[in-house]
Amino acid sequence: MGETAEGNGTQGLVFASETGEPLDRYRVGRRFKLLLKRAGLPEVRFHDLRHTCATVLLSKNVNPKIVSEMLGHATIAITLDTYSHVLPNMGDAAAGAMDDALS
Repeated sequence: MGETAEGNGTQGLVFASETGEPLDRYRVGRRFKLLLKRAGLPEVRFHDLRHTCATVLLSKNVNPKIVSEMLGHATIAITLDTYSHVLPNMGDAAAGAMDDALS
């Protein structure tokens, strides 16, 4: 029960208990805050890591469709609407690419 095709019992979860069950999100959040405090880092929500990942990937010119799929968004429009603040810097790159193509 709960086995994946790989047979590791995690049900495709990124984080799972020793028995392969989903972790309690509140417990994960509390543990994460404790780790941040011990490391002397500012307090952020665990969910903020997701936004950081998306922002970094988009700023490194990873195809937005790939980022959208990684985040599990239903459509690429959700990703583009949410992270449009990262995309203005890409306009210059697009203009440069077009300039190169026409030169």
